[in-house]
Amino acid sequence: MEIKIRNAFMEEAERLAEIEAECFPKAEAASLEEIRERMEAFLERFFVAEAEGKVVGFINGGVTDKPELPDEFYHNTGLHKPEGEYQTVFGLDVLPAYRHQKIAGKLLDFMVAIAREQGKKGVILTCKEHLIHFYERHGFVNYGVSASEHGGAVWYDMRNLFS
Repeated sequence: MEIKIRNAFMEEAERLAEIEAECFPKAEAASLEEIRERMEAFLERFFVAEAEGKVVGFINGGVTDKPELPDEFYHNTGLHKPEGEYQTVFGLDVLPAYRHQKIAGKLLDFMVAIAREQGKKGVILTCKEHLIHFYERHGFVNYGVSASEHGGAVWYDMRNLFS
């Protein structure tokens, strides 16, 4: 199956919100309104994966000057600094029917490559414990339990810092 990675379009906000709702628990998933607000703030930082002519996953995140991802960033797009030093990953979503086909890795690697091209210092994110090894395979280092309380879950700070 051929996977195409490309920038998202504003008109895809509803589809991305549907995918988000399927991939994350309700307490952690961004709503349609939040997805739209983020797209308005940093549409150029939304990338989708297409398979069989439809969007089956996406990755997105704002940019910051600090090598950490505070919870307030999820709810305040005003914290996005286009010229900042670190690309964040707010979410990496792939529909369950399309998992285990390396789509998530392709999306992540694409975002990392864009951040490098743009001269960022690295890519940062938080993840749950069961995903640490996935991110480590893609060049990220685990910095331990995050201060994040997003959705009431335990998160780990992961960073892929460029030298």
